[in-house]
Amino acid sequence: MNQLKSKEALRAIPPINTILESEILADCAQEHGREALLRTVKLVLEDYKKSVIEDEDFCLKQGIFSEEGVLDYIIGRILDEIGKDERRGLGRVINATGIVLHTNLGRAPLPQKAAKAVVEVATGYSNLEYDLETGKRGDRHTYAESLIKELTGAESALVVNNNAAAIFLCINTLAPEREVIVSRGQQVEIGGSFRIPDLISGSGAKMVEIGTTNKTHLKDYEKAISPDTRILLKVHTSNYKVTGFTESVALETLVGLGQKRGLIVALDLGSGSLIDLSLMGLPYEPTVQDSIRKGADLVTFSGDKLLGGPQAGIIAGRKALIDLIKANPLTRMVRPCKMTFSALTEVLKIYLNETAPMAQIPVLKMMAMTAEELSDKAEQLARLIETSCGSRLKVDIVPELDEVGGGSLPGVMLPGKAVALMPQSIGVSEFREKLRKCSTPIVGRIHQGVFLLNVRTIDETDYPVIVSALCDILGEVR
Repeated sequence: MNQLKSKEALRAIPPINTILESEILADCAQEHGREALLRTVKLVLEDYKKSVIEDEDFCLKQGIFSEEGVLDYIIGRILDEIGKDERRGLGRVINATGIVLHTNLGRAPLPQKAAKAVVEVATGYSNLEYDLETGKRGDRHTYAESLIKELTGAESALVVNNNAAAIFLCINTLAPEREVIVSRGQQVEIGGSFRIPDLISGSGAKMVEIGTTNKTHLKDYEKAISPDTRILLKVHTSNYKVTGFTESVALETLVGLGQKRGLIVALDLGSGSLIDLSLMGLPYEPTVQDSIRKGADLVTFSGDKLLGGPQAGIIAGRKALIDLIKANPLTRMVRPCKMTFSALTEVLKIYLNETAPMAQIPVLKMMAMTAEELSDKAEQLARLIETSCGSRLKVDIVPELDEVGGGSLPGVMLPGKAVALMPQSIGVSEFREKLRKCSTPIVGRIHQGVFLLNVRTIDETDYPVIVSALCDILGEVR
């Protein structure tokens, strides 16, 4: 087949009206508007002209061999650009990474009950700040607070938009221009380069660091206390581990010191589990209720990590202190919206039934999967792919190591299973890119030259979506 020369390729560009009036773009014009479509057409034509002028083999590389081929290519590029516009912004993706709490992919997927409640509240009116019993103005915190108190044993609770805001509010309210003592080994950096020292200084308090990276003793706290000291802050290192020659002060010991010296003991739990993870064969994480029981005055934790709910920061603890935090003008700046409260309330309701969380909260369900369940999932997906894609794709099942992620359970690897894919007619890097750019993006990773679909984080209902995407991609490159 003869190569289309540059001059021929440029002469073959159809008039804009011919492109706009093509049958395949008629629906696009109706859905997006003629002016928007016209802008896209002009951008594609300019890009095409530039490519042809700069590379005399452009048409050959793109498989364009005729004037009809030029029109087909241009329309295809227009449809691609329109698809990109539709995908712009937040959208659903399939997490095939094996990282349960993937921060970049939105962390915890909500339980179905919570998602349904969000839709109901978001698409209509709600009793967010309306007391149905009295018919008067209500408090948006009431419903979630009562559940947190019941689940943790705390006297009071407050929900804000994330855990960093929760820590900030506690310190800004209770220790302005006062000292907050924290161990050097607990000055963590959380996501997005936010650091505990920065949060403390930004809140208007002075941080007093004690101990060393690996060892902090009770005497270090005792020596550091001054008339300006207000808070003893303990930060649970939920996103990293210090191992070996280490020592830290137990919460109950720190509580004893705080009570003796009239100081507030605040604990940032980070991930904030409400169940004993050791029952699932995972390392024990201090639970919120255990921390309250041991005497912490304030406990802060996230809603979208081990709790398995929406992004939120939760403060639980002594009523007198939380009442002061509620009265802080900054609290209004970080209050959650109706959708967050709706989702969080439904998630907390699930925890009221001790047997329900493992079955209904996706994060916990994924973390608790057995080797047999993972093997069954992998075999089912591999079988569907082999049946549909045939020889175009080499398929295998391999052992993999999954992670909890999201700054939770650092260093803990979960034995998993992955479906390994090796396309026969396309490079694996290009294959990964095409999957990432599907209408429902599929996000996985390449390991040892193959593309992996870690099944722990893939819902079985997404298997047909994955198979369809693979068939489309492989059909394009045959």
